[in-house]
Amino acid sequence: MADKNKKYIYLAIVVVAVTAAFGAGFIYGSIEKLPRPVQGIINQEFGKPKEFDFGLFWEAWDNLHAKYVDKSKLNDEKLLYGAISGMVKGANDPYTVFFPPQESKGFKQDVGGSFGGIGAEIGKKNDFLVIIAPLEDTPAKKAGLTAGDKILKINNEPTDNLTVEEAVAKIRGEVGTKVVLAILRGTDGAKIKDITIERAIIKIPITKIEALKDNKIAHLSFYSFTSTAPFEFQQSAAKILSTTGYKGIILDLRNNPGGYLEVAVDIAGWFLNTGDLVAIEDFGKDNGQDKATEFRASGLGALKNYPLVILVNQGTASAAEILAGALRDNRGIKLIGEKTFGKGSVQELVNLKGESSLKVTVAKWLTPKKYSISESGLEPDYKVTPTEDDISKGKDPQLDKAVEVLEKMLNQ
Repeated sequence: MADKNKKYIYLAIVVVAVTAAFGAGFIYGSIEKLPRPVQGIINQEFGKPKEFDFGLFWEAWDNLHAKYVDKSKLNDEKLLYGAISGMVKGANDPYTVFFPPQESKGFKQDVGGSFGGIGAEIGKKNDFLVIIAPLEDTPAKKAGLTAGDKILKINNEPTDNLTVEEAVAKIRGEVGTKVVLAILRGTDGAKIKDITIERAIIKIPITKIEALKDNKIAHLSFYSFTSTAPFEFQQSAAKILSTTGYKGIILDLRNNPGGYLEVAVDIAGWFLNTGDLVAIEDFGKDNGQDKATEFRASGLGALKNYPLVILVNQGTASAAEILAGALRDNRGIKLIGEKTFGKGSVQELVNLKGESSLKVTVAKWLTPKKYSISESGLEPDYKVTPTEDDISKGKDPQLDKAVEVLEKMLNQ
């Protein structure tokens, strides 16, 4: 895919540390004009909305340069990036983010499939910084992080006032160095514990197949909707189709944080009829008219005749939720596990001047039956929550339940 203006339905693995903030952004209404001109500023009028007066902005800029005690430490580029970041924060949307050049490069590396760090998706939920999904076979997973863990401190620094982007920047570091996360699991404050994780180069895995129940069941784990996912999923599908013993499939979307919209539609095509509705992209109203785009399956439905159940948990988000919702709405597929994260919006990455970029929410997602994924997530048909004892002993009651439900379907 081309880099320009890609759409993402991705959670926050953004690699940005905003260097400054500038309040809430735009000022509405009429504001007195700047009493004296700001020197050395270009493109002041480019794209300026007619209904806004930016006099307050320039007045603050001028006074900062005139009165700040350490004028030599002021960096106009950082001030500009901070001002833009503050404006974007005024949208009050955690998924709409401005990336200065270096952070923009890092974000594109993330979505492309490989990056440095600990290998965990993080985001904000109920004002807490949380682990959305520890990625398979990464330092985060091996250290025992689980979906829903709250990060209270990073290297002993409280996270209360950190943005997701600032937190990610602090968690990242040189390969081989270590980061200490203070983790709260559940709601009991006594369970706060420090987890030390060694940073590494992360390669996001895509799929894995495990044969269960004398090779009757294909346990197909799908970890991420990156740009290479369609090819790797095709290989897994071919393996299932060429193995005569497989009678049913468990599609495991646990700890799958999302990725490209196009990939979600592509994967759905393996399980649905051509033309089946996968998702509705709702852009809201434009000139009073509802504006929406429908996305339909275009594949051959090569796996549609296999009995199927889907595993989900708190780390199932975004594109993974769209896929799960599409299969449940179209085929009545049962979801097993925990309520999904609830990230049903789509972001577009817009390339800006100077190699900076803007990730902006442009639409919300609805399932084929017009259920909004945002905030609420998808409730499982069979709720199964692993206990601390299950986790410590390596048990997987969610997978056990999926096998039980699928076996009943196969025996009907």
